[in-house]
Amino acid sequence: MKVEVVMPKMGESLQEGTIIQWLKGVGDVVERDEMILEISTDKVDTEVPSPVAGTIVNILAQENDVVEVGALIAEIETDADAKVEAPKAAPLEKAAPAPAPSPELKAAPASAPASSDDAVDVVMPKMGESLQEGTIIGWLKQVGDKVERDEMILEISTDKVDTEVPSPVAGTLVEILAQENEVVEVGAIIARISSSGAAPVASAPAEKTAPKAVPEPTPEVVAPTPSAEPVEIPRKSGDRFYSPLVRTIAEENKVSLAELDSIKGTGLEGRVSKNDLLSYIENRKSAPASTQVAVKQPSAVQVKPESKPAAAPPKAVFAAGEDTEIIPMDRVRQMISDHMIMSKQTSAHVTSVAEADVTEIFKFRNANKDAFQQREGYKLTFTPFFAKAVIDAVKAFPMVNVSVDGTNIVRHRRINLGFATALPDNNLIVPVIKDSDALSISGLARSINDLASRARSKKLLPDDIQGGTMTLTNVGTFGTLFGTPIINQPQAAIFGVGAIKKRPVVKEFNGEDVVVVRQMMYVTITYDHRVVDGMLAGQTLATAVKSLESMTADTIQL
Repeated sequence: MKVEVVMPKMGESLQEGTIIQWLKGVGDVVERDEMILEISTDKVDTEVPSPVAGTIVNILAQENDVVEVGALIAEIETDADAKVEAPKAAPLEKAAPAPAPSPELKAAPASAPASSDDAVDVVMPKMGESLQEGTIIGWLKQVGDKVERDEMILEISTDKVDTEVPSPVAGTLVEILAQENEVVEVGAIIARISSSGAAPVASAPAEKTAPKAVPEPTPEVVAPTPSAEPVEIPRKSGDRFYSPLVRTIAEENKVSLAELDSIKGTGLEGRVSKNDLLSYIENRKSAPASTQVAVKQPSAVQVKPESKPAAAPPKAVFAAGEDTEIIPMDRVRQMISDHMIMSKQTSAHVTSVAEADVTEIFKFRNANKDAFQQREGYKLTFTPFFAKAVIDAVKAFPMVNVSVDGTNIVRHRRINLGFATALPDNNLIVPVIKDSDALSISGLARSINDLASRARSKKLLPDDIQGGTMTLTNVGTFGTLFGTPIINQPQAAIFGVGAIKKRPVVKEFNGEDVVVVRQMMYVTITYDHRVVDGMLAGQTLATAVKSLESMTADTIQL
């Protein structure tokens, strides 16, 4: 069975990519998720994995070719007994062959027949370097609907971000191959669009198969015997979060929750990844029978060693009725909940508060906001000024720009500033301005507007919310004077700014105390007392205040 490899979509605004190098050639045997070529766009270079295990039988795009997103670039034969056809393009120099493909691996939805000769495949986009699958949240278009190029046709979700996927071409949606709530691998075909208006075909759900573990077993790992009883894995156990894909694989292979909790995760924040679980399952299968007997669950008369029990999902204590309405948390709100609890359990939170006179910033912004919006096309807010002050403070005291890794302190050389952004659905997300210390106030304003706009329209990529080293949150948007925000792990501090209020304050002029009316604002820093002490936090906060108060019409440059 031939499976098509198409040019993946690497970003919302990108419609093509350049093939830098083929890592495999015609006739080479490849494993599923093994990298087969390297591509380049205006924004990123990345390697593309094989969607299935098999043999490369055809390469349709050569090195240095510029190829549109969704265009066919290669074909892989999954039948181990099939003969390799003569290539349509000149084969490249072969790399060392990989192990033979496993017959248990089946093709992804790409194996479905095309509905017409001009049908263009819509594939699951790659949403980040570490992500290999996504979940279909909902289809915005249905079979038979007309679509325009770049018109949003479905919404997908990963562990890091939700986003909408645009149509690569204009035409008619003729086939849907992946259904809502289905977990689909990057590069797998999820729909087809006909540019000639061909008749639609009946949509069919993507074929689901339990993948076979690839990593070799580790002899010293001893696993308990799998239970014959049906297994149901909750979304969360204690402070651990399990993705839909991991839960599905665990349930299909009868991996108990206790076993899953015992696996050391290599994913983000220690999460158990697909490869971690598959490796565990393979090790469990390969364990000798005598070993398996030795590690069976103890009988009722045996004394178990004291251990921390896995926390079960909280039981509902309310029921819908005349006086109550039950509103299930959406996926993003559940992630926020998990992350906030994890942060409070991880860091020793302390908050310090100072006040800043921002009268000059207030005047400057009011005097220049109309001209700025006319020139740039978006509003000039106070946030870039606050961001500049935070960056100045962190530059002066780089030991707050750190993370904790066990007993090590990791100091970040660049300042990647995240800023909390409220979403229309009342959720919250923190986009990150990479290398923010290299930007002016105008550059910060441009980055903030771009990221905030894309956050609210669900067009952020996972890379846009990763890698932050410091965070700024504006709690004063709706009049709050100051707050004590929760640290955004794995960072060690977070700055907060409150509402700007006109207040009488005492100033000294020519040695005399004078009461004047000024625009005042509280500024806070919440820090991880494990690695940031009060003196360092206080010095950093004072520097941020000094930076704010030094911004005047003479010193601010837009």
